[in-house]
Amino acid sequence: MTVQEAPGVVTDAPIGTSLAAQPAGIAPATVPARSLTSPVADVRPIGGGQLVRRVVVLVFGLIQIVIGLRVLLLLLDARTGNALVSGILNVSQVFVAPFNGILNTNALSSGGSVLDVSAIVAFVGWSILELIILWAVGIFRREPA
Repeated sequence: MTVQEAPGVVTDAPIGTSLAAQPAGIAPATVPARSLTSPVADVRPIGGGQLVRRVVVLVFGLIQIVIGLRVLLLLLDARTGNALVSGILNVSQVFVAPFNGILNTNALSSGGSVLDVSAIVAFVGWSILELIILWAVGIFRREPA
């Protein structure tokens, strides 16, 4: 959405009086006028590049939220018998699996808590992939002149 200035005219006539109701000795043309601009919303449909950018940010944002929840749930030693916890862990495993084995260790554990290192690497990897895609979409976006 773009904002443009729309010109208008405001006179210094007192409120409630018209220019025709001026005193006899003053002509209506002598009333000083000043210009006024007010913002007007120029609503245009979203361009193709902007729509693609929004969809990419939404999809990768959802992936990052799921991976972040995975890291948090494993750190808090959430009960995997719970349907919600197991669902989040199963869905996030799809996005973490390509990054397993990049480092020598995939997880660090202490007590019941687990720091899923491969999930952190996956989070960074998906974020870099998002930036690359947004950069590629930005190349083909046309800026208004």
